[in-house]
Amino acid sequence: MAERGARSLLSLLCLTFFYPATTYTRHADKGVAEPFSPFWFSVEPQDTLAIRGAAALLNCSAHSEAATPARVEWKKDGTFLSLASDERRRVLPDGSLLISAVVHSKHNKPDEGTYQCMATIDNLGTIASRTARLSVAGMPRFASQPAPASVRPGDSQVLACDVNADLAAFVHWERERELLDLGTRRVQLPSGALVISNASEADSGMYRCVVENAGPAKTSEEAQLLALPETGEERKLEFLVQPLPVTKSVGENVLLPCVVTGYPAPYVRWMFGDKLVEESEGRLEVVGGGSLQILNLTQEDAGDYTCMADNTNDTLEAQAGLTVQVPPQFLKRPANIYARESMDIIFECEVTGSPATTVKWVKNGDAVIPSDYFKIIEEQHLQVLGLVKSDEGFYQCLAENDAGNVQSSAQLIILEHDVALPSPLPPSLTPDTTDHVTPGSGGAAAPAGPAPSAPRDVVASLVSTRFIKLTWRPPAEPHGDELTYSVYYSQEGTSRERILNTSRPGEMQVTIQSLMPDSKYKFRVVAHNRNGLGETSAVLKVATQAEVQVPGPSPNLQVVSTMPSSTTLSWNTPLTGNGEILTYKLYYMDKASGIEQDVDIGTLSYTITGLKKYTEYSFRVVAYNKHGPGVSTNDVSVRTLSDVPSAPPQNLTLEVQNSKSIMVRWQPPPPGTQNGEITGYKIRYRKGSRKSEAAETTRGTQLSQLIEGLERGTEYTFRVSAITVNGTGPATEWTTAETFESDLDESRVPDIPSSLHVRPLVNSIVVSWTPPENQDIVVRGYTIGYGIGSPHAQTIKVDYKQRYYSIENLDPSSHYVITLKAFNNVGEGIPVYESAITRPQSEPIDPDVDLIEFFHPPYTPVPDPTPMLPPVGVQASVLSHDTIKVTWADNSLPKNQKITDARYYTVRWKTNIPANTKMKTANTTNLSHMVTGLKPNTLYEFSVMVTKGRRTSTWSMTAQGTTFETIPSSSPKDVTVVSKETKPRTIIVNWQPPSEANGKITGYIIYYSTDVNAEVHDWVIEPVVGNRLTHQIQELTLDTTYYFKIQARNSKGMGPMSEAVHFRTPKTESSDKMANDQASNLPIKPGSNQPPPNHGPGSPVGNPGMTGSGDNHILVIVIIISVGAFTIIVVVVGAFLCTRRTTSHQKKKRAASKSSNGSHKYKGNSKDLKPPDLWIHHERLELKPMDKSPEPNPVMTDTPIPRTSQDITPAEASLEKPMLQQRRNSYRESVRNTPSVEPVITSSQPSCASEHADPDGSYHGSTATDEEPSFASNPPTAHVRPTHPLKSFAVPAIPAITFESPALPSTPLLAQAGPSSHPHVVKTASIGTLGRTRTPMPVTVPSAPDVPETSKMLEDVDSVLASLAPCPSPAPRSNPVPLPQSYEPDELTEEMAHLEGLMKDLNAITTT
Repeated sequence: MAERGARSLLSLLCLTFFYPATTYTRHADKGVAEPFSPFWFSVEPQDTLAIRGAAALLNCSAHSEAATPARVEWKKDGTFLSLASDERRRVLPDGSLLISAVVHSKHNKPDEGTYQCMATIDNLGTIASRTARLSVAGMPRFASQPAPASVRPGDSQVLACDVNADLAAFVHWERERELLDLGTRRVQLPSGALVISNASEADSGMYRCVVENAGPAKTSEEAQLLALPETGEERKLEFLVQPLPVTKSVGENVLLPCVVTGYPAPYVRWMFGDKLVEESEGRLEVVGGGSLQILNLTQEDAGDYTCMADNTNDTLEAQAGLTVQVPPQFLKRPANIYARESMDIIFECEVTGSPATTVKWVKNGDAVIPSDYFKIIEEQHLQVLGLVKSDEGFYQCLAENDAGNVQSSAQLIILEHDVALPSPLPPSLTPDTTDHVTPGSGGAAAPAGPAPSAPRDVVASLVSTRFIKLTWRPPAEPHGDELTYSVYYSQEGTSRERILNTSRPGEMQVTIQSLMPDSKYKFRVVAHNRNGLGETSAVLKVATQAEVQVPGPSPNLQVVSTMPSSTTLSWNTPLTGNGEILTYKLYYMDKASGIEQDVDIGTLSYTITGLKKYTEYSFRVVAYNKHGPGVSTNDVSVRTLSDVPSAPPQNLTLEVQNSKSIMVRWQPPPPGTQNGEITGYKIRYRKGSRKSEAAETTRGTQLSQLIEGLERGTEYTFRVSAITVNGTGPATEWTTAETFESDLDESRVPDIPSSLHVRPLVNSIVVSWTPPENQDIVVRGYTIGYGIGSPHAQTIKVDYKQRYYSIENLDPSSHYVITLKAFNNVGEGIPVYESAITRPQSEPIDPDVDLIEFFHPPYTPVPDPTPMLPPVGVQASVLSHDTIKVTWADNSLPKNQKITDARYYTVRWKTNIPANTKMKTANTTNLSHMVTGLKPNTLYEFSVMVTKGRRTSTWSMTAQGTTFETIPSSSPKDVTVVSKETKPRTIIVNWQPPSEANGKITGYIIYYSTDVNAEVHDWVIEPVVGNRLTHQIQELTLDTTYYFKIQARNSKGMGPMSEAVHFRTPKTESSDKMANDQASNLPIKPGSNQPPPNHGPGSPVGNPGMTGSGDNHILVIVIIISVGAFTIIVVVVGAFLCTRRTTSHQKKKRAASKSSNGSHKYKGNSKDLKPPDLWIHHERLELKPMDKSPEPNPVMTDTPIPRTSQDITPAEASLEKPMLQQRRNSYRESVRNTPSVEPVITSSQPSCASEHADPDGSYHGSTATDEEPSFASNPPTAHVRPTHPLKSFAVPAIPAITFESPALPSTPLLAQAGPSSHPHVVKTASIGTLGRTRTPMPVTVPSAPDVPETSKMLEDVDSVLASLAPCPSPAPRSNPVPLPQSYEPDELTEEMAHLEGLMKDLNAITTT
């Protein structure tokens, strides 16, 4: 019994142990992914040339490890061949296609075409091979045959033999019916022609060409080549064969033909771009006397090649382009992919090649047509969205260009949900579908517990035209903490469903993008926990919104440069035109200038003309329909073709080195005229007046050339032209130089010049000299130094042939020291000195007086030479914004205008501006001169003078030229920003034009922003026409700091921006704003730390902000109290002093005498009087009554008004009256002797204190009931320079008097409203007059920029204080002082602003 129990227990344990393993094994077998099936082509068909009637074989073989062999079929021109009943064509067992006898005739070509091999394995898929072209060679036909010819020893000859292009490889040559050996001297051209170079007598004979292929050979006619003896006569260079554009593939060989004949025998060389081709054995070689052979081509060999042939008489050039094509090559092949249904995948395929490759995709042998679910991205990759089971199979990337085609395949396997994805994950799964695929398990479900229930309340929280945002609530039964979600969606009417996963656990929203507008979609959401997928939610149907139907981008924009100044563009109709396309707008831009232009076009192609040569442009196209502009295409950049230079090189100079060589130097043509890369320069020169020329060619970067082998003491003329790949441009004018008679010594500096003569005029000195006596030392030129008292102030260098020079623009009646030194390449020689005094400006020039009388000995007189005829026909040709070419003719030259003597010309010019009288000059030995460094958009006047030895001409007639405009080189200046009254949201921006406008300003752009560091494209812009210098900007935000910049433009483009200016708008629009403005406009006390307000005129960035309104109210109260106290003091003291008039004439005399003596004591002796520094001792001033003037025109004196009550300082009680009078006299003398006085403005008529002054300075009588004067409402202010605080005027304070009345005391400067029973009569203070009258000091008060234009400035400081003038009869001391009834705060603030303006006026007087 026990034994049976033990057996039962053992069996149970075994079952328990093995059962889980068996279960796991079964699940594992079910969860293993199916492996990929190897399937590819081991052999693919190649391009084949077949012979008519012969057999042709196209190879193809497919490799597979499947049990079923691949079935091979063939396509011709995209259609399957039916070979079941075809006796000529059949498929061999390995899959190759055999054509037993090729059929080809003029009207029947059944075998010629494009073939493709298709291999299929049932239940697996189909793959397609690359395509191959089968061509059939035609019958040999001679387009041209050899003709009898002759050749001279050393020359070249070409025998023609042009056959069908496909048969050129089958051509060979025979001489005397024997095979001709080819080599470097005898070359067969690609066309079949034969080139014989460096010919000799042995090359004579009968020649013929033979074509041999699979059929019988065909021969051309025989032609005799006859060798002639050389006669030695010059023969012009000419091309027998020129290079032609050719296209080859990488790895092939090419022969660029170039055969030239002529005598003397030419030397042929090749240029690649701007570099000389250097031969390399086995790679590049010049054969056949001039043809260039390149073996094993690479992509770097592509470019322009120029054949250059030279002999001593002539030069020939021919250019051809070599295009090297590169067949497509895979940089990245598509990879096999495992995926599940509803996933998105990408097959990646990267291909390179030249020309650009086109990529097509094939699935199981059928072309993939792009749709909403099959998309070609980045022009090469294939994206499949929302996979379904039928998407399984083989996908192939086929790349093709003109050089060939290639293919590569990849397999897609779609797994069931219970099958694990292999690890690592396929890289081609898109992120949206791989977020929740677990590595190792691949997301395969292995349920170990309950899955979540369905998510709840799935809604579309945001619906747009191309995206929808979904949100939901978590499932009621999550069965876990970290839930993730997948959203499945599909377009209504399709079975293909796509999936999008949330980005992190717990997220319950997702945005589905790239949807179609106005389309219906179905959505469902599934939750995941660690146990797997849960239940799906209910299906939600949502429709996207319709969008504005504007066109999409125009595809396939192609730009081809057809000529140096034109390009041709073409494009296709937008794929989403959204209605009828009304027009296209083509935008193009010169990348160097950055200015974009546009043109309206109604077709799908256009040719733009008038472009700059060899310039890079960018192009884009925008389609328009009835809704407006659509989406722009991407920019396409193209450089226009090059051309021959349109201008000669510049600044050609000749430097004689010795008796047999001359150094030629030059500068390239102006940049806008080069029209391409300069590949070289051609120097032509000739001896004397001979017609025969010699030539030398340099590299493009070489700007000098030493011409050697010349004859001694001989005159040569030179000219230089620039060369591009397109040919040779215009040459410079002929320039002459003469070699030395003998080789001179240049191992030491020249000797001292043998003589130096000077002839002074009013503004010039004529200098003449003779060369050093030792003629065996090289002299390359002379250095002239001159200056007042020293010869080192200015230096001028002249040519070694020159013996005469006029130093211009000198000062009259000045003593000049002049020095002359000869120099060469070693250095400068010993100087010779002379001095001269220029004539006085007013002294008449008497031609009969010998000039020797004006100079101190020693002086060598120079005979007065006969003047020459001035140049005629002076013309100024404007070349650019800073260059003008001046040309002229010389009637004293022969008709050919050839300069054979040592004459030279002086060109002078100046701007046509009356204020600018300074002339500039330059010397030249040519009949033209290039004047550079001019100002843009400026009118210049030019005149020319000729000098020959000691003879000179008068200046010619003037010619004028205005330089071209260019973009402004400076920004608008004086930018200010002010607020507009009653409109706190509106500001006014003012500015001045740029200092350097460089043309007519056509407009301004105002940029403004609240962030000074923002990018320029983020600033708001306001365009303004060019004739405006002010602009309003409205609807700004209150209490906000804005920054402003201004940019000017003219016809050439935009100038630089101004510095940023900032402005802060007011805080509110209430009545408090006025108080804010008035308070903040008060002047800042010198030395205080109060920050200036920034709500006024614009100021540079960084000024402090605006103070608070509370501080402003306090300041207004303080000002009101201060003004009231000061007014009471002035009225009381004035009334008191007016009653104390002295009747004794002796007292007046004594007071005047004391004052005069005191003044002299204070100021010192009258001889030692110095201009006053206007230092006013405030503590020594007093208020003094002034007697009535006996004259009908009494003089008013300036009464200083303090800015604030704090500026008033108490007077010293112990100060004596003589000292006060002394101070007043000192002030009067200071004012009288002030050196800098503005232009006089006549003083106005004085009046009594009961009269008011008009703003224009006139006076009129007034009663107490008169209206307030206009100057009170518009107080004149002055814009003054900052002054030292001690240099301002102030009235000493009188001890304060306290009034209990709430009304403020009356002051003549404050307007009174309402009637008054007492005419107010107030005595005024007179400073330093002492009862005498004098002419008032003339003062000009400058206008402040912030006063409106309608306000008139005060004409005289005296008239400002007219209300304080002395009365005809003083009032009794007991007269009461009338007080005003009431004052408004606005009136008081306005009066304080008036006082501030008066103080500024007085400050301006002290500073001047």
